[in-house]
Amino acid sequence: MKPIRLFFLSFLLIGTLTTSCQRDSSTFAGSGETEFFAKGADISWATEMGDKGMKFYTHNLKEMECTALFREIGFNSVRFRVWVDPKDGYCGKEDVLRKCRKAQALGMSIMIDFHYSDWWADPQKQYVPKEWEGQSVEEMAQSVARHTSSTLKYLKDNGINIAWVQVGNEVENGILWESGRVQGSEAENFAKYFNAGASAVRQTYPQAKVILHISNAWKMDTLTWFYDLMKANNVNFDIIGLSLYPSYWENGAYPDWGPKTQSAVVNFSQLHNRYGKEVMLVEFGMPASEPDKAKACLQYILDNTSGKDWFKGIFLWEPESEKNRNGYEYGAFNNGRPTSALDPFRQ
Repeated sequence: MKPIRLFFLSFLLIGTLTTSCQRDSSTFAGSGETEFFAKGADISWATEMGDKGMKFYTHNLKEMECTALFREIGFNSVRFRVWVDPKDGYCGKEDVLRKCRKAQALGMSIMIDFHYSDWWADPQKQYVPKEWEGQSVEEMAQSVARHTSSTLKYLKDNGINIAWVQVGNEVENGILWESGRVQGSEAENFAKYFNAGASAVRQTYPQAKVILHISNAWKMDTLTWFYDLMKANNVNFDIIGLSLYPSYWENGAYPDWGPKTQSAVVNFSQLHNRYGKEVMLVEFGMPASEPDKAKACLQYILDNTSGKDWFKGIFLWEPESEKNRNGYEYGAFNNGRPTSALDPFRQ
């Protein structure tokens, strides 16, 4: 083959590889590389599952630690939730450090998700930590700042780099009920609490991006109501974080993932244009029993956000889970092994 033809084919090949890899061209988020795209997973259950003897395997049945397995598949980021005073220690700051150390040693970027509760916080429940009960609004804001700062400082003092921090989890109804509830046009106390947490993040990790996270990415009326209200109350954040579970069981079946996913993808662009913020899908889940549909859904999102440098990543929620192992049926594993649902993230 003539040298000029070899050069031309090589040029085409390099261009193809560059295009296919452009969303994952830097090692760490927050390193100044604006093109970094997070292929992430919230694997907060990993240590608890491991401590209970649950094993994880590659496709060829090689046993691997959970975090290392995700890195091998092609994930470059992880997300860990933080509870204030969990009764069994899991998702407390010591457990989070344990998980962060594994992830950072593997070259993965890290997101911290503060729940500001001793247990789960989501749109249906935002319980005040027992230690904070009875506090005034000002005292509660101080507790948010103190807890955020002390947790992050503990991680930083132990050499952990943090790329993103969620100040609250799925907070469209607020946090720290009742005083921090968001309802109608009322969000003053929530803004005070959120900004206290955001300020603590910026003081401890100045390069970290602060995420304001709500659920139901397909509901544009809710999204614009909430983020308009946040803007009016001067809530200080960097990234719009969203959840998308497009195929939850209803009426005796798993519905088609298409309508909600298509609406969500349209909403991503509209939110960016309306608020001038980066957007990230910080939670995604599909039925573990339908891995090929989950694969198609993820691929649809990736294909339809390609080239949008303001769309910063996708995090699957607890994909290492299985109904018969830890009771959660929207993961992406079967018998300890990853399913085809994760194929879009594979290297």
